[in-house]
Amino acid sequence: MSEQIKRLKRELKFKGKIIDFYQDTMEINGDHTVIWDFIKHKGAAAVVPVTEEGKILMVRQYRNALDRYTLEIPAGALDAEDEPGRECASRELDEETGYRSENLEWLITLRTTVAFCNERIEVYVAKDLIPSKQHLDEDEFIDLKAYTIDELKEKILTGEIEDAKTVASLMAYAVKYHV
Repeated sequence: MSEQIKRLKRELKFKGKIIDFYQDTMEINGDHTVIWDFIKHKGAAAVVPVTEEGKILMVRQYRNALDRYTLEIPAGALDAEDEPGRECASRELDEETGYRSENLEWLITLRTTVAFCNERIEVYVAKDLIPSKQHLDEDEFIDLKAYTIDELKEKILTGEIEDAKTVASLMAYAVKYHV
């Protein structure tokens, strides 16, 4: 069954620092209307930083939405919707880990919550890491630690790592690089 869906109206309900919240009035098959939530996100990028020893640098940070610490790959929002993901990933690598890389390779593009949000995250693998200096945003408090991919897969399978971008990126890395 193919339904005809048409947006009649998009109304901004809240403009935030990270997201904008809209209510969309949608017409289905020309005979009834529904209200759908839509969250607009300018996008993000993330990076799987791989050390010379093959370990992956992970950031441990407090996440207010979960009221606890999480273990994640470095990531952050684009400065602007048209900022290239590679630039954002490179910046986040430097800021959050204190390493740079001239060797960023695209790994995967993720859509995090397609039912109500347009967020897109481009993920890169960073190799040949060059020591730099960690410089966190004023609201970031991050601990950095290196893990083997086997340690990280175990943390995923035991539920210690639940962050979707991190799970998808680490598993894609393991498949692509056969580790």
